[in-house]
Amino acid sequence: MSDEEVFAFVLMPFNEEFEDIYRMGIKETALSLGVNAERVDEQIFQEGILDRIYRQIEAADIVIADMSGQNPNVFYEVGYAHAKEKLCILLTKNADDIPFDLKHHRHIVYGGSIAKLRDSLSGDLIWAKSQVENVRKSRVKVKLSSVYGNLEKTKYLAEADIDFKIDLHNDSSTASSEIEAIYFYSTKGWRLKQDGKDCPYTDSDLPDFNVRHFITPPIRRLHKNSWAQLRFNSSKVLAFAREGEELKDKYRVTGRSVLRLVTPEGNYDYELSIDVECDEIPF
Repeated sequence: MSDEEVFAFVLMPFNEEFEDIYRMGIKETALSLGVNAERVDEQIFQEGILDRIYRQIEAADIVIADMSGQNPNVFYEVGYAHAKEKLCILLTKNADDIPFDLKHHRHIVYGGSIAKLRDSLSGDLIWAKSQVENVRKSRVKVKLSSVYGNLEKTKYLAEADIDFKIDLHNDSSTASSEIEAIYFYSTKGWRLKQDGKDCPYTDSDLPDFNVRHFITPPIRRLHKNSWAQLRFNSSKVLAFAREGEELKDKYRVTGRSVLRLVTPEGNYDYELSIDVECDEIPF
């Protein structure tokens, strides 16, 4: 495998009923997009199979996992992949096989249809491949380090107040592209503050988002093997009290956003999955 090739490691039950799903649904789809997809049983190795699986998860650019039937080995391996901060695409025949706390991650419900799997997987692989290439070209890896939510409630409304910490890593041996600006994309109603000051915003130029907010970069360039952190706060009214209706003491905010790095070489968009509970703090 060359350094330029994008490698997807596939986790799924070793069962004959999954052979066509793997060969025609996953492997052929990946190959058509220039992604090399492999299962461990296709590889030649001398180490134990579990050690091999762990090493391949670590080496993979993308992990594709079929969660159908809630196979315990696959679940454990997916947990390992998430711990290693890998891009994961989850598949299943039945939506109930995706655990509740993973439903905000990208997942495909294909219902046993290889045609449906190919169509949906193509879109997700195009996205995942773009994320891998962003890191390779910009030499900046973006990670949502922490997201913490509070709920501010009055008699009339409930407002989310969420703090974001986003890590920017350069794990390469050369300096990153120069970061001229950072945009955070959101839907309507969100207000952002950085260092206590309102962030400027304008209409979005990306589909599925209404607004892009300007955030000041924490550093202009990441030198080799360096790190910086981006911090900001976001707030939005989640609910208004209506006649006879009580506001909740807790709201869950889920969805996705895009963080864009603007550089002289071009723009690099990183997708962020967001899942946070906003609780009212009693006093």
